[in-house]
Amino acid sequence: MDTMTDDLYRDVTDFANDTPTWFQHLAEVWTELGLLLFGALFVVAWWRARRSGPRALAIAVLAPLVTAVAYVCSEALKSAVDEERPCRAVAGAVTSIVECPAYGDWSFPSNHSTIAGAAAVGLALAWPRIAALTLPMAVLMAFSRVFVGVHYPHDVAVGLLLGAVLALLLVRLATRPVARVVETMRGSSTGVVRWFAGPGDPVSASLADSRADSRGGAHRRPASHRR
Repeated sequence: MDTMTDDLYRDVTDFANDTPTWFQHLAEVWTELGLLLFGALFVVAWWRARRSGPRALAIAVLAPLVTAVAYVCSEALKSAVDEERPCRAVAGAVTSIVECPAYGDWSFPSNHSTIAGAAAVGLALAWPRIAALTLPMAVLMAFSRVFVGVHYPHDVAVGLLLGAVLALLLVRLATRPVARVVETMRGSSTGVVRWFAGPGDPVSASLADSRADSRGGAHRRPASHRR
C-alpha cells in the first residue's frame, strides 16, 4: 500500500511532468543557481557589514560558516539514515526531470534544502531587509528538489528546518566571541586583516574612543589631585 509521502511525491512529479519544457529546465537550473545566489549575497552582506559595528560583521561572517556546518550535519544525518531516493523507490512515479543520483547518494535530508534554510536565516540575521528575498528563495529551492524528482517532500521540509534551526542557534552562540575577534582584527597592524574586517562604524568608533579617554582622565585625576 502506498504511503502518503509517496502519493504526495507522485502528485508533485506528475504536475512537474505536465509543465512546459522551458519551466522544467528553469526548475532544474534553479536547484543549483540558488546556491550561487546565496553565495553572492554572502559576499554583499559581508561587504556592507565592514562599515558597521563588530557585532554586525560577526553575524555577516558567521552566515556562510553556519551554512557550511549545517551542510556537514545534513551529510552526517544522510549517511546515518540511508533513505533511498524516491526516483528509484516510488513505484508508478514518472521519470524524474533530472537524472536520479547514484545508489549510495541518500535522500534524507536534502542537502540543498539544508543549505538553503541555513543560508536564508543566516543572511536574514545579517541583513534583515533581505529576509523577504532569502526566505522565499529557500522555500522555492527546496520545492524544486521535489519538482525535479530527486527528493521526497519530507526530505526538503526537514532539510529547511534543520538548516534554519542550526543557523539560529550557532549565530546566537558565536556572535559575541566572533565580534571580539573582529575588534582585534580592526586594530591589527596587518593591512589584509584590517581590510577584511573593514573600518567599522566611524560614529561607534568615535564614541568608544571618547569613553576610553574619559576613563583614562578619570584615572589620572586622583594622581593630579595628590600633587
